[in-house]
Amino acid sequence: MEASLVGLLGIVVLLAILLFTGMPVGFAMALVGFLGMSCVIPVKAAMATLGTDLWQTFSSYGLTVIPLFILMGEITFYSGVSERLYNAAYKWVGQIRGGVAMATVMACAGFAAICGSNTATAATMSTVALPEMKKYRYNPILSTGAVASGSTLGVVIPPSVVLIVVGLYTGQSIGRLFFGGVIPGLVLTGLFIFTIYVLCSVKKDWGPPGPKTTFLEKLQALPGAIEMIVLFLLVMGGLYMGWFTPSEAGAAGAFCAIVVSLVRRTLTWEKFLAAVTDTLKLSCMIFVIVTGAVIFGRFLTVTRLPYETAKWAASLPIPHVVILAIVLVIYIIGGAVMDALAFLLVTIPIFYPVIMAMGYDPIWYGVLITVITTMGAVTPPVGVNTYVVAGVAKDVPLGSIFKGVTFFLPAYVICAIFMILFPDLVLFLPRLLRG
Repeated sequence: MEASLVGLLGIVVLLAILLFTGMPVGFAMALVGFLGMSCVIPVKAAMATLGTDLWQTFSSYGLTVIPLFILMGEITFYSGVSERLYNAAYKWVGQIRGGVAMATVMACAGFAAICGSNTATAATMSTVALPEMKKYRYNPILSTGAVASGSTLGVVIPPSVVLIVVGLYTGQSIGRLFFGGVIPGLVLTGLFIFTIYVLCSVKKDWGPPGPKTTFLEKLQALPGAIEMIVLFLLVMGGLYMGWFTPSEAGAAGAFCAIVVSLVRRTLTWEKFLAAVTDTLKLSCMIFVIVTGAVIFGRFLTVTRLPYETAKWAASLPIPHVVILAIVLVIYIIGGAVMDALAFLLVTIPIFYPVIMAMGYDPIWYGVLITVITTMGAVTPPVGVNTYVVAGVAKDVPLGSIFKGVTFFLPAYVICAIFMILFPDLVLFLPRLLRG
């Protein structure tokens, strides 16, 4: 059997295992990758190759960036930054129709800027925002949909764990990917807010306005956003000025988060231990997925399937944008049936060479597929963010939450279209990055 056919068969087997056995994706990729390599090259050679690849991956200093940024997000989560951030957003826009839901999306965007995880954002904002919207008689379809969709901003707005892994896996600058995600993240935030405005204009009883606040009350609420602003400026400003490498930026951000929490006296020893424990759990999960992705990626490389696919796609007599559209549709479908990060790592070895062969910018593509696969965090059957929200809003049927999410799905597509039509939405800030 030709090596490329073995690679294609391996992809089919991997998807079958993931869909029908429920095996964790990291183990599934490692199993299929190793067995596939053993069919193409001798077992001893396969073990030697994988040993070298894994050592090169996990001996990299740059990999420390993952637990450091996760720790920064967990510290801010346990120290109550999200509650103060939400209060500040609510004071400014809560008095307009749909304003409490808009404040929730704005708070999600702010928390995403220091968290980097969509599930952590979903859990936090569900706890903080859903009771408030229930108090002001918001329709649960709107309130849960806004929280579930808004929390996905955690993997688009930097620092993003997904962008970090994409950068490590494709060899691209994490700093440039971070800066590339800023404007699309803000655009997506604006589209979510516009969606809420349209919904509440059509269905006026879905988002009644909250009580009015004075300008003085608005000003008094602003200090609640200070921690987010300080941490974001420290990380992104340090990267821009060349003061930090991405790993150093993560360390500085985590340290600053601890200092701020101690100064405010909002971080107890128990909460600190919980933050460290959650950081270890999440980091280990990501590292297992990365391990499987390295093995599976090496298997595909040995079969030369990515290169043959890239060569074939580049020679097709159709516009490159059509091929790009097909790839994005695959990501939308794949993100709906698999964890977004896992699906990215499974497919990057296949589609990344194809897109590069067509001359697209790697930073632009990395941010684009992050936005597209983020949809999978709220769409069935996986929709992890939706299930997190359902776990908090126990009185709201899961079907109602998914219905609420569907109103926000066009925002992802529109954002992606903007990025395709205007690549500088992604590339403008990375060009300004020093080094």
